[in-house]
Amino acid sequence: MDDVREPAAVALVLVSHSRELAAGAAELAGQMAPGVLIVAAGGMADGGLGTDYEHIEQAIERAASDGRSVVVLTDLGSAVLTTEAVLEAVAPELAQRVRLADAPFVEGGVAAAVTAHGGAGLDEVAASAEHAAASFGPGASAAVGAPEVAPGEATDDGVVRASRTLLNPLGLHARPAAVVARMLAGYDATVAVNGVNAASVLELMKLGATQGAQLQIEASGTQAREAVAALTDAIDAGFGEI
Repeated sequence: MDDVREPAAVALVLVSHSRELAAGAAELAGQMAPGVLIVAAGGMADGGLGTDYEHIEQAIERAASDGRSVVVLTDLGSAVLTTEAVLEAVAPELAQRVRLADAPFVEGGVAAAVTAHGGAGLDEVAASAEHAAASFGPGASAAVGAPEVAPGEATDDGVVRASRTLLNPLGLHARPAAVVARMLAGYDATVAVNGVNAASVLELMKLGATQGAQLQIEASGTQAREAVAALTDAIDAGFGEI
């Protein structure tokens, strides 16, 4: 189910007071976006809690190698201060390619990684991370009981609509949500599932859609039919989990 594309032009650096937290967040985001370089910069040089200037500096330089841009996410206030100190000292050319995002550490990292995997630029990836702060509020639950509609069936308003039953046992959890978001990034179309942006992993996950739920799909744009067909095929295949 996973797509294959060129390595992303935007990398991530995850700065935490804890080596384990940074590594775990990087591993999670990496599972969602295998085409993105994600560098963990956690803890002190001796493994203790804290943030280390040289560790962060080296992580940013590694992430920015080969001309990549970099989005940095931090966990707590002093991590922000240390990162800002690093960015004040780096070469101006590098500083122009780095954004320090004001975003939740884990959710923002996942959202930024998937957006970068889709080929987005620096500003869009940073904005995706920051938008994640509002992604886990009360949301609409997955609709049930709607009639099945053939994929790619357009209506008079130009919107392509379809309905599918979620088949995989674990529902629309992180991995299939990331598959959907990455897949739809390749189409010139705006797609919604049960009223949320299907290009956002976090928006899809907050639906809490479980096995047997009905997914109502709506798409517009020049490749709306193709996007809906690809999405319904993925749903019907259970995202490779059945």
